[in-house]
Amino acid sequence: MTAISRRHLIGASLAAGAMPGFARAGADSAPPRPWGATPSPRQRIWHRRQAYAFVHFSINTFTGREWGYGDESPALFNPTDFDPDQIVGAAKAAGLSGIILTAKHHDGFCLWPTRLTEHCIRNSPYKNGRGDVVREMEQATRRAGLAFGLYLSPWDRNHPDYGRPGYIDYYRRQIVELCTGYGELFEFWFDGANGGDGYYGGARETRKIDAPAYYNWPALIALVHQHQPMACTFDPLGSDIRWVGNEDGVAGDPCWPTMPDHPYVQAEGNSGVRGAPLWWPAETDVSIRPGWFYHKDEDARVKTPEQLLGLWDTSVGRGTNLNLNLPPDRRGRLADHDVAVLRSFGAAQAATYGHDLARGAHAAASVERAPRFAAAAVLDGRDDSYWSTPDTVTTPSLTLTLADPAAPFDLIRLREYLPLGARVTRFAVEAEQAGGWTRLAEHQGIGAQRIIRLPRPITARRVRLRILEAPACPAIQEVALFRQARPAAVPFAATADTGIIDRKGWRIVSASSPGAEALIDGDPASSWSAPAPTAAAPARVVLDLGEEHRLEGFSLTPPRTGAPGTAPPRDYRCATSLDGTIWTEAGAGEFSNIAYARATQRFGFSSPRRARFVRLVFTAPAVPADRLTVAEIGFFTDPAAR
Repeated sequence: MTAISRRHLIGASLAAGAMPGFARAGADSAPPRPWGATPSPRQRIWHRRQAYAFVHFSINTFTGREWGYGDESPALFNPTDFDPDQIVGAAKAAGLSGIILTAKHHDGFCLWPTRLTEHCIRNSPYKNGRGDVVREMEQATRRAGLAFGLYLSPWDRNHPDYGRPGYIDYYRRQIVELCTGYGELFEFWFDGANGGDGYYGGARETRKIDAPAYYNWPALIALVHQHQPMACTFDPLGSDIRWVGNEDGVAGDPCWPTMPDHPYVQAEGNSGVRGAPLWWPAETDVSIRPGWFYHKDEDARVKTPEQLLGLWDTSVGRGTNLNLNLPPDRRGRLADHDVAVLRSFGAAQAATYGHDLARGAHAAASVERAPRFAAAAVLDGRDDSYWSTPDTVTTPSLTLTLADPAAPFDLIRLREYLPLGARVTRFAVEAEQAGGWTRLAEHQGIGAQRIIRLPRPITARRVRLRILEAPACPAIQEVALFRQARPAAVPFAATADTGIIDRKGWRIVSASSPGAEALIDGDPASSWSAPAPTAAAPARVVLDLGEEHRLEGFSLTPPRTGAPGTAPPRDYRCATSLDGTIWTEAGAGEFSNIAYARATQRFGFSSPRRARFVRLVFTAPAVPADRLTVAEIGFFTDPAAR
């Protein structure tokens, strides 16, 4: 009772302004006026979702591609054990709040039985053409109590009218079908990839478009909101959410929720623009595997629970929402190892964030706006209360005297009251230890939330938030402390894929630039670099596989992170030979989205072939760059390996 009584006495004296530096101002009792851009009601709900799942499942699951060309037969789509409850259950176990399903990817194949095209699930073997994957996923998602959203690629490499006015009418009707047929949606995803090579009803040509003029994004966004007023739209100017600028799961630090009122610029998207006029927050998308669709040869490359914790810090912890991709396999289920990782991660996060070590603390501020904006509001767990100060006080401090100063913590979470805007420019967090104050961290930006992970757990008697720079008085909704629970160990998943050809005995016969041995060293961290190729001066490499093999295709892996001025190749030409003298063309194609996804790309040959030597030629970088880089080249002999 002595300690408790002492804490109450300290709290009473702080509240009365008896201690120097803590004085209640006779401030206006009205709320502060909003500063700058503020979120709409649907954006505010979206911010609270924090993290949800992307589910990439379609024709590409069965072809091994990341981007389909549009000429794939619907007969390829035939999951043997589709289990939407298993997929949704794994996402829920991970603590994810919703599911976004790829209803149609760039290949144009529709996972619902639309009558607008024959390139859809009606013409697949799945349930004898009577299946509806969108419906089954939607119902499983709602059974689990999660929110449901949809991805509908604006690009359609199958449709004969793509690039012409007729396609826009078709696409609008697809939007209406999905927005009116599958209940309430929390998000509607417009992908940014638009225009290029495609089947296009048999034309097999390149079609380029001016996306803003062609799609008329404001009209498409308005069409979504007409039928789904609370669905946040993703990506183009005028939408509710922006792309974070990479597919690595890393938001900028800081990552401001505001952007200029002009078309998206990737250089601005990662960190946002402080004080810009649009509330256009970032969504951070990343896959649990290197690719967006399932590939058997990535079974041993699933992210660990510890890696997912890191992604949480670099996305949710920087005020963005995490969109974590979970790709089902050809059965129509998540692989067992992926599920184990998700359960371990989810259990650790529930144990961590389920116990706020700041609860029971006493909060006192250097100044308070009025009793309804008192410092104690940062501890009440409510979304509609916050601590604030008089308008003229923009650099105050708030101190928590902890109820249990012996309880260690290593995570600090701060939240601003978003209806009033992103008000804090720069802040610091300090801890009182051994009679003195130690600065734990200093950052720019709080926004929806800022999570600070300390190098190691600490204990403290008091913790202090100091606002160092702000254009307006703060509105702090939460200050919370947590101790990270360690995820349960998940055994390493070794791939049983026998279709991948062993690199033993391989050698580089010739290359247009030195260092090509990095392509076959089995280390994706090393890479081959060559001057940016052109059609007149291509980059090329010839490999000797040591002995004759039956080849089904090849794979190419770009460097995981690109150095400035470098890019992976845009396209390829491949030829094979038995003797290194007489060559047979094996195929040509593009590396889809390789500059941004940076995932392994796989290409099947038109037919299996016996070969010992392989020649690859690259004629352009994927994006403008001074040099071309490639990390790994591989070959497979079994179609299932793709």
